[in-house]
Amino acid sequence: MARAKAKQPKRKKPWKWALFGVSLVILAVVGYFVYQAYGVYNGLDSLSKPTTDPKFTNYEVTTAEKPPEWEGKERVNILIMGGDNRGLQENEKARSDSMMVVSLDPVKKDIHLFSVLRDTYVDIQDHGSDRINTAFAVGGPDLAMQTIGDVLGLDIQYYVYTDFEGFKSVIDAIGGIQNFDVEKDMNYVDNADGNRYDIHLKKGVQDLDGTKALQYVRFRHDALSDFTRTERQRKLLGAVADKMKSGWSLLKMKDIVDSVQGYIKTNIGVDDMIKLGQLGVSSHIAGQAQVPPMDLISGEKVGGASVLAISDEDKVLQFVQDELQKDSTVAPPADAQGANGASGAVTNSSDGKTGGSGDTANGSND
Repeated sequence: MARAKAKQPKRKKPWKWALFGVSLVILAVVGYFVYQAYGVYNGLDSLSKPTTDPKFTNYEVTTAEKPPEWEGKERVNILIMGGDNRGLQENEKARSDSMMVVSLDPVKKDIHLFSVLRDTYVDIQDHGSDRINTAFAVGGPDLAMQTIGDVLGLDIQYYVYTDFEGFKSVIDAIGGIQNFDVEKDMNYVDNADGNRYDIHLKKGVQDLDGTKALQYVRFRHDALSDFTRTERQRKLLGAVADKMKSGWSLLKMKDIVDSVQGYIKTNIGVDDMIKLGQLGVSSHIAGQAQVPPMDLISGEKVGGASVLAISDEDKVLQFVQDELQKDSTVAPPADAQGANGASGAVTNSSDGKTGGSGDTANGSND
């Protein structure tokens, strides 16, 4: 009697193995991006957590009522501050030597940049009159937001503070700024910290890494000192915004967040960071200006040091509101161009044609 044939096990079809392999790859990719997203979220969240850093704590000052929380549909204002932390003693506070207000309108999808001159002489709650950059040193970010908000007539809901190294880290993390036009030779020898922050830039179109970008925004040793420096800061911030729009990705975002840990502090919660990021990508820079404008300041001496006095506070408030209604990406009507041409150099410092009070900032540290 013939023996029955042994039953052969069924082979899996090749296409099933291929499908299984593809599924594993997809799961791995999805898992990796979830991990990256989780890292980004936690990293952003840590930037706004309470800190024991003396720059942000132990201030004996009572600020005015805080502005209403941002609901996502009304204009939102963010104060960006750059500080020089070199040579600080224990518990000593740094001044915010660079101050810029970024104002975003979520309805019109436009952004306005306002550079605040650091030597502007203003009233600081509970501390009398002093340079506006002193507000951060004596009262922390809350008092800085309040003081600068009072000068501009804006509710400032958020702040972002960084120092030299944080600024460099951000620029390097986004891959630097390519094809940037440095308008002049810039040279300055800074003996602090063993000449670590010397400035040596050549005129011309070039790529800027974090070190060169920092040199560009710090340089003020020319005829108009802080006036032209704030203009350069706005120019570079615009280039950074363009770079972020064109090359954003989750991977780059995680690199950026990881690189700035320990260098940046903010009061923006992670959920609002994400909303603001989405708003920024979909918006355009409609205008930029210096505050106070040239025609509303005068150079004065206080205690032997040069300061910038505001000649008419109400006109400064009106100037800011007028700027918020402009959009430099939209050409003005033909009949208005002639009328605007006469005053443009005075009311908009970003055109580079400023003049007047000279090197009034020499009384402050670089």
